[in-house]
Amino acid sequence: MKPDSINIAQIINETTIKQNSNDFAVCWIKNEVEGIEIDSVLYNNVSNSIFFLDPKYQWKIFKNNNSTSSGYILYLASEVLNNPILSNLHINKVRLFNSGEIPLFKLSPGIEKRTQAILEMIDELLGSHLNHKDDAILSLLNTFFVYCDGQCNIKSIVSGNNYKTNLVYKFKKLVDKHLLKNHEVTYYAKLLNISPKYLNECVQEVLGASSKSIIIEQLLMRSRHSLKFSNKSIKEISFELGFSSPDYFSYFFKTHTGITPSSLRNN
Repeated sequence: MKPDSINIAQIINETTIKQNSNDFAVCWIKNEVEGIEIDSVLYNNVSNSIFFLDPKYQWKIFKNNNSTSSGYILYLASEVLNNPILSNLHINKVRLFNSGEIPLFKLSPGIEKRTQAILEMIDELLGSHLNHKDDAILSLLNTFFVYCDGQCNIKSIVSGNNYKTNLVYKFKKLVDKHLLKNHEVTYYAKLLNISPKYLNECVQEVLGASSKSIIIEQLLMRSRHSLKFSNKSIKEISFELGFSSPDYFSYFFKTHTGITPSSLRNN
């Protein structure tokens, strides 16, 4: 990566102003700030939230005049988001930064500490001279984005009607709850009393991805976790995740990752 393609700064000053007009910004506001102003619109008393801000937006963060950090701002050049490690995810810049709206993500319980730990490690690595630090930073960014997509409660959009956003939030919660027994979009649309077509339209509009891709991404996340951090056999994992057979699980996993479950486990 080029120097300065990734930067991170704590939110300490009374007023924090956007730095580089060409960088994407991830603003994690942990402790409450007086407000964040985005394109001259002020949102008051914000806390425990993540904003994903496209370079086209002008923004400022206002906080009380004290030395306590209210969170982090992560600046990312477009080349970072285009790196294969990140661009291959569904949760790429098209999803988070270029939806036509500004997503305000409220962190799920228990995720705040993990988010802080990841950003602190990125901060530490950026100031180090360790070998392979770029690889480590990209790996942490990958983890951060996966958590943002899979573990944040997408309850509101800063600029607009919340109906579709709330519906997508309910869909994601249902997927979290029922994923182990059903992988079909029609099942979740029925639970929401809407058509599969309308569900997909809402998910596409809010997240920039299909309903099926959300289900697939959750399956892959859980698959990777079980393969890496459990002693269960591949057969046990396949049935636990709701697949009809180990062979179909292996086919699904290789189709979407390019490697077999056993190859991931042995790496």
